[in-house]
Amino acid sequence: MKTAIIDCGTNTFHLLLAEHDRQGNFRRLANDKLSVKLGEGRILQNEIGPEPFKRGLKAFEKLADKARDFASDFVEAYATSAIRSASNGPEFVKKVKESTGISIQVIDGDAEALLIYKGVKLALENIDKPILIMDIGGGSTEFILARNNAILWKHSFDLGVARLLQTFKPSDPVTPEDILALENYFEQELQPLTEQLKLIEPAMLVGCSGSFESLASMIGMRFYGQEPDEQLRVFPFKEHEYQEIHRLLLNSDETARFKIPGLAPMRVDTIVYASIFIHFVKQHFSIPRMVLSYFALKEGAFSDILKKESQE
Repeated sequence: MKTAIIDCGTNTFHLLLAEHDRQGNFRRLANDKLSVKLGEGRILQNEIGPEPFKRGLKAFEKLADKARDFASDFVEAYATSAIRSASNGPEFVKKVKESTGISIQVIDGDAEALLIYKGVKLALENIDKPILIMDIGGGSTEFILARNNAILWKHSFDLGVARLLQTFKPSDPVTPEDILALENYFEQELQPLTEQLKLIEPAMLVGCSGSFESLASMIGMRFYGQEPDEQLRVFPFKEHEYQEIHRLLLNSDETARFKIPGLAPMRVDTIVYASIFIHFVKQHFSIPRMVLSYFALKEGAFSDILKKESQE
């Protein structure tokens, strides 16, 4: 059977095309993504602006057409922070239904975190030591603490990079004052996470999302002359490689970032804040290792489909 999953994020809409059998075996056939930046200009007002609204609708229609060209047996779509928090989010969902016939499931932060965990579990296969999963979106960031293939704690914070960008309006390049203001804000807002990590120390930070993928791509290009293999499920970060890329980003302005090999143009405006956020979490909580999971929400949704079919 062939399945298409569309993940309607704040900054990017993603499409996963995969095939599977009833024994639970599956393989990814294609991934696609389109920049939408639904939060552009008005995310702090909890509204999708007119241009982002049109851009998002057009992007969804393109991905839906691709899913149909793929001859998918069915298509499932999920919406997260920007659409669920926007006053005109229901209108966007309605327009998509009218245009494509596809019903978007608008999920809350807890459901989003659960699907992310299920995707990561597929990638890592065995989670025997405590890990902290971090999925940075445009509107929110999800943290999941897990061990022994079970979720110990999860929480969705309104700390997406699009929100941070509009809240702090940074200098370009960022200044030490910008960084300090961000770190103080993170320390304040992440108190619920801090309380949890006083009880359990994670052995590894598992990153999901385009920001972590961009860091991996930049590392691949800078140190190995090519981007990571698209079929990978996990990419391990070497500390000195990440630190070098982090310093490069902190010292860059927008013009310079457009020229960094491996950095997608759609992330030029947010990648610095994402890297500062990642660096803060890793250092503040003294997490020794960091990896990227290429599997996240889309793959988690796919795992649910496999489970349902195996029970039928």
